[in-house]
Amino acid sequence: MPRTNIVAASFLLLAACWCPPQIPTDSQDDVVAQGHVLGLDSAALDEHRTINVWLPPGYDASPARYPVIYLLDGSAHEDWPHLAGLAQFLTMYELMPRAIVVGIANVDRYRDFTHASSLAEDHERLPTGGGSAKFLAFVEHELQPFVAQRYRTDGHRMLVGQSMGGLLATEVLIDHPQLFDRYVIVSPSLWWGGEALLDRAAEGLRQNGLGAAQVFVTLGSEPDEMHAVADRLVAVLREAAPQVRVGYEPMPDETHATILHRGFYRAIEWFYGDEFPGM
Repeated sequence: MPRTNIVAASFLLLAACWCPPQIPTDSQDDVVAQGHVLGLDSAALDEHRTINVWLPPGYDASPARYPVIYLLDGSAHEDWPHLAGLAQFLTMYELMPRAIVVGIANVDRYRDFTHASSLAEDHERLPTGGGSAKFLAFVEHELQPFVAQRYRTDGHRMLVGQSMGGLLATEVLIDHPQLFDRYVIVSPSLWWGGEALLDRAAEGLRQNGLGAAQVFVTLGSEPDEMHAVADRLVAVLREAAPQVRVGYEPMPDETHATILHRGFYRAIEWFYGDEFPGM
């Protein structure tokens, strides 16, 4: 088996081990202590989607508007309660601005987070893969307007994605930079499609522009090829979009399973450390 196939297969095994047991849907009881469970019927995806929302302290008593942190893998049995808990902790100690956290619950993450691939081995590994275009249409034309209409938002939006979610976040960064102005990209699966996304990254960045975006990239202890593609992403960003603030902090003491917490915490420090030094 070619080395790239071995790496991809090994990584899929890691990802499978990392994913928690699948639960069909979120329920009000799952997250009532921390936030709200909302439903949204998506025309773009032709399915019902569940959205988990945490509001910052003082939201109901204040007319203020807030930035929004959008979390991929945002089901109640996935990463949403953990990241919402970190946001609550960091807000309590004045280490970040008060923000709304929106977790996008999964239906088929491999379908939604992967762009179309021309490689037969990708289709063999993930038969439902390649549906990111529809998912991003859902995010842009349905989810973001839904959140803006329902909550007091200030126009600033952060996207957090790990693994296949990091692949999707990179696709957004390159092809749809108007959707977010801060990105937390954790252990991105940029091997997908034979690194085709990276092959066209420089052209896409120059064509679409990133404005004043800020990008934080991190990964834990991963196969060498995972580090190579992350290195390549950061190098392309710094060369093709020099106006963009880019942070890159690998954390070799973390694993694919533990990197998200440490990575998000460090990203918040990197984004807001000067403005919110803590109490």
